[in-house]
Amino acid sequence: MKPVIFIISLFLCLTVSASQAPRSGSSPQEIYIEQFAALAVEEMYRSGVPASITLAQGLLESRYGLSELAVKGNNHFGIKCHNNWKGKKMYYDDDRKGECFRKYPSPEQSYRDHSDFLRYRDRYKFLFDYRITDYKAWAHGLKKAGYATDPKYPSKLINLIEEYKLYEYDRKPASFARSGRKAKAPAAKKKEHKVKVPKVVIPDVIPEPPSQIEVSERLTEEQRQDFHFSMSRQVYTRNGVPFVKAMEGETYAEIAAANNLFMREILRFNDLDKDERLVPGTEVYLKPKKNQAKRGLDKHVVEEGETMRSIAQRYGMKLKNLYKINGMADYDVPYEGDIIKLRK
Repeated sequence: MKPVIFIISLFLCLTVSASQAPRSGSSPQEIYIEQFAALAVEEMYRSGVPASITLAQGLLESRYGLSELAVKGNNHFGIKCHNNWKGKKMYYDDDRKGECFRKYPSPEQSYRDHSDFLRYRDRYKFLFDYRITDYKAWAHGLKKAGYATDPKYPSKLINLIEEYKLYEYDRKPASFARSGRKAKAPAAKKKEHKVKVPKVVIPDVIPEPPSQIEVSERLTEEQRQDFHFSMSRQVYTRNGVPFVKAMEGETYAEIAAANNLFMREILRFNDLDKDERLVPGTEVYLKPKKNQAKRGLDKHVVEEGETMRSIAQRYGMKLKNLYKINGMADYDVPYEGDIIKLRK
């Protein structure tokens, strides 16, 4: 090879190699942020968890992607198995020796599970009432809800967010997630090694907080007249279904009569076979409930003492549909920690 041609070829090889290598001076933290920022923004638009909080927790919990849990199990948030986990597991010494942690097929599924872990558990739902840009409230709220035992956990998250300006991702448009995730899509692999990543439709707006979706709204006098409901008491609506709150000593029969309904109708609307004692404050639906919960409430994590019927009543959906969506028979019972789907 002629010297000039050899020098040119060498220069081109070095140029290509340099373009494929990480940027000079990039820290492991910066590389992690660059790799997962679009995914964090995607999850923000899907679930409502601020991208800055997701990235800060990922950096902290996974040691910027280099921890054993992250490398071997794609677990970026240190989420343990708990009673409801049906996927693969790995064991690691944490608070106690040999604790069970969730093992994911891909980092994307770890990020998605982290978002759902916060959005669909009652003890974390108050976090979503904070502004999406109030990362300090979220950081302190996570500690208050019991996410971590470390008393310095909030300050560690806040320091990471401010040091790497992660708060800037809380203001990114949905297009950032779409373009960023598309650009970083993994190269095609052999079929036997291909990791199946769930396809996610990224909405253009961040979803409402769960508390706002669940909140009961008062029916106006005009609306009550349209439905021929009693004008002597307040009627509410949830998931588009009207209901009243039972008063002391009241029966289903009395509520039915006061609202121009047959007894069998009000029992059917509330998934009951026969009359039963009403506890004051019980919500009694006056119209058929919906086939699924309101959009934005896709799942429910079962709390102690809950039944399938109480869950159906809470979200204003038909009990038979709740069983059907979850592939359960009508004699199956949920256990604390089980994840119940509320929408198809």
